[in-house]
Amino acid sequence: MDPITRSQSRRRLATLLLLAGSAASQAQSPPDLSRQIAEIMSQGPSGKAHARFIHAKGIVCRGSFQSASEAASISRAPHFSGGSVPITLRFSDGAPDVSVSDSSPDAAPRGIAIRFGGGRGTDIMAISHNGFVVGTPEEFLELQKAIAATDSSKLHPWPIEAFLESNSKARKFVQDPKPVPVSFATESFYSNNALVFVNRKGEKQAGRYQIVPLNGSDYLDDATAKTKAPSFLFEEIARRLAAAPAKFRLLLQLAAPGDVTNDGSIVWPDSRQVVELGILTITAVVPDSAAAERKLAFDPTRLVDGIELSDDPLPALRSRVYAYSVAGRLSKKTEGAR
Repeated sequence: MDPITRSQSRRRLATLLLLAGSAASQAQSPPDLSRQIAEIMSQGPSGKAHARFIHAKGIVCRGSFQSASEAASISRAPHFSGGSVPITLRFSDGAPDVSVSDSSPDAAPRGIAIRFGGGRGTDIMAISHNGFVVGTPEEFLELQKAIAATDSSKLHPWPIEAFLESNSKARKFVQDPKPVPVSFATESFYSNNALVFVNRKGEKQAGRYQIVPLNGSDYLDDATAKTKAPSFLFEEIARRLAAAPAKFRLLLQLAAPGDVTNDGSIVWPDSRQVVELGILTITAVVPDSAAAERKLAFDPTRLVDGIELSDDPLPALRSRVYAYSVAGRLSKKTEGAR
């Protein structure tokens, strides 16, 4: 395996919990894996700055969701029952650093977080890589320990290299191509963690969200990406939305009998049935994105009737870790905090 610098390792691999956010009450959980992980991640660039542990650089937009007719057969969730509901969403680069360049490898995987409706609503959190880096909380803790213990001034193999050598799924995550999109609006996103969808008959079906541009994904070649300004994706999405809405298809890939639902690092085959849940229409960047970020706390366990957690342990872990991130952000208001 090619040597990976400490900076690259921390930025690429610390992006794995996706977007921070949780209810403040969850911050009172006892010392456990989530606290250990949060303590390590809080020593990263954005944690020290009291910003999001990861996906620190972002932009908040607004729009609406129109459910497809097939959605109600999958889930009795209110936003799948027909009609249009408002959405608030945040695009982000994956690095734990607000100064990351959009075209840097450290910016991948990029993220999207979506909240449906007013009040409590429900959240979707997804990244631009199909498959999570690890499958268990214990593996994620070991990953964070390896990142923190890596010192690029020391001889190889570094702790992060040893971890990747021993974990084939994490190694694949790091080595997979991560092209730079033309726009946030031309990137595809995957939730990776399975949820359980319940319809009005009480029938249950496990599935994973996919968020795909209505007109297809589009990426830059390496040479062009290198010419782009550090915040070109953020500048581009603002110009794009000022001219016309951006649209995504919200899809649900359904698990087949025997498919693993408790390990988000295992990708289901493309042959699995995919259901059209509806269209996400993004209309504008909110007037003060920085202020909106400070108020937003997305949470993968924020669900509504008709959507339930599966046996995947990572959403609950992420929710607790995000609570620590929120507590850190509230302790010192910063320009980059959520």
